[in-house]
Amino acid sequence: MLFPNVGQAMVEVLERLGCETSLPTNQVCCGQPTYNSGYHKESKKVLYNEIDSLLSTDADYIVGPAGSCVAMLREYSHILKDDPKYAQKAQELANKSYEFSQFLYNVLGFVDTGAQLDAVATYHRSCHMTRLLGEKTAPFALLDNVKDLKMVPLPHLQNCCGFGGTFSVKEPEISKQMVDEKVDSIISTGAQVLISADASCLMNIGGRFSRRDENIKIMHIAEVLNNNVDVSRIRYKNQPTTV
Repeated sequence: MLFPNVGQAMVEVLERLGCETSLPTNQVCCGQPTYNSGYHKESKKVLYNEIDSLLSTDADYIVGPAGSCVAMLREYSHILKDDPKYAQKAQELANKSYEFSQFLYNVLGFVDTGAQLDAVATYHRSCHMTRLLGEKTAPFALLDNVKDLKMVPLPHLQNCCGFGGTFSVKEPEISKQMVDEKVDSIISTGAQVLISADASCLMNIGGRFSRRDENIKIMHIAEVLNNNVDVSRIRYKNQPTTV
């Protein structure tokens, strides 16, 4: 709804790399915002709808451009483990759900998507993707192979940006201090671009950039990996570089 260009970029990369994609039209939210706010019973209708929608295509894999959402899809198997109708379906969904960069690197085995971006950038590692999905390698491995892109390490990489969905609404002052610390860390790198695999983090940090008049561009990793692509450079892991 807020970053349609990210979904478009993800689909373009996947199809360029040989995947056939489909988008079930009756899917909605993954249910994380209401579930994490304590509305467990009320959220189940959303979870059921998402399971039915995503499994309706009989796809081999389910890929999302947000580690946060994909972590929630995997949580379905725990939330619904005692549900007589949806326990097995929830486990099936969890088993084949992957965050975009994680899918490219760990499942398909790509290390270079042929992208090019002439910029100095740093990467924000989102909490849910790192701590719930346990993914700390894939985004960095893929970005390291983007032509002309200079990646600068982000100080205090493990720190949350302060969004946390409803946390930023319930604890706005704490959230503001956290995102200010994150922005200060980003500025210290001298980066022109901030890259992340979660649009919600980019929305929060990008909003703070705007309020502080910081001229730093935000980009989702799907947009980076879809930028100025030279298909002759697309490469798998352990595949020698063509000279």
